[in-house]
Amino acid sequence: MRVLLIGANGYIGRFVADRLLADPAVQLTALGRGDDADVRFDLATGSPGALTRFLDAVHPGVVINCAGATRGGARDLTRHNTVAVATVCEALRRSGCGARLVQIGCASEYGPSQHGSSTAEDAVPRPGGPYGVSKLAATELVLGSGLDAVVLRVFSPVGPGTPAGSPLGRLAEAMRRAMQSGDAELRLGGLGAQRDFIDVRDVARAVHAASLSAAQGVINIGSGRAVRLRDAAGVLARVAGYGGALNELDTPPGLHHPPAHLTHTSHTLPHPPHLRPSIGHPRPDPDHTPATATATATATGAAGPGTGPSAFPYPDGCGTWQQADVRTARDRLGWRPRINLEESLADIWMEAACRI
Repeated sequence: MRVLLIGANGYIGRFVADRLLADPAVQLTALGRGDDADVRFDLATGSPGALTRFLDAVHPGVVINCAGATRGGARDLTRHNTVAVATVCEALRRSGCGARLVQIGCASEYGPSQHGSSTAEDAVPRPGGPYGVSKLAATELVLGSGLDAVVLRVFSPVGPGTPAGSPLGRLAEAMRRAMQSGDAELRLGGLGAQRDFIDVRDVARAVHAASLSAAQGVINIGSGRAVRLRDAAGVLARVAGYGGALNELDTPPGLHHPPAHLTHTSHTLPHPPHLRPSIGHPRPDPDHTPATATATATATGAAGPGTGPSAFPYPDGCGTWQQADVRTARDRLGWRPRINLEESLADIWMEAACRI
């Protein structure tokens, strides 16, 4: 099976490439903007006609699109997440290759959900920011294209290579700086959100399974269990061997940098003696940090999708709660998550610790 992978150098794309290369039945061709791509092509500016000619020459059986942008203004997000997908769909319609399309979507397409609920694929999407809107528009383009296509809505991917701008990436970096400078206290803000974390290697397995299946439409890829960032921070501290105090700032949602009068109020986070059930899956440019006694970080600051002050409760536009209903992935892809959050956090910390 010949597979064309778009975005092989991205966070998810790298692991998808590794997964596909491990399959002897797959002949992989990588298309992207980087010099190390097999074929250089910019979806945001390239024409559908040029991509069609390439598809006709390579004749892939499956096209996997992992490309996209998570940061930037509405114009950039639209160009990289929506216009780019329109180019892919149009090129596939024109081409005679008849390839199946596997598109990587995201949980931000759903927007905020009710606390305690599990979001299924038939939920009405209400994205809370330009990133989610741009990704939802891409999903609608794929679903309306008439192609043999599936969209995997990935919830919160974590694990090795986690971007420093993600909530857990920021936590690991803040803890690394605290340990490096000998801080006895780490003050963290924005830990009230609960997210469905899924290891990026499990995401790659789901992409591989989707490329081999006949499933169409939207399929959620998550762990099926929401985890409070506060609890994840405690587990990360235990994995890292950080013996200092973890104190949570009383930061109202949406404040990326708390006012001075808020930075003196905190709640102490206990270090969990072992991994609690809620942490795992259900069933089976460093800044200069002064050598002070306290390090301060915001776990859900402006480093997420979009730039500048956010008009929404959290930068990803998903509010305080998200949890995936993953029954469709189990039933239609034969896929279940395998890697628990503690292992993902250990791998995140291993990379952060290498910078100490």
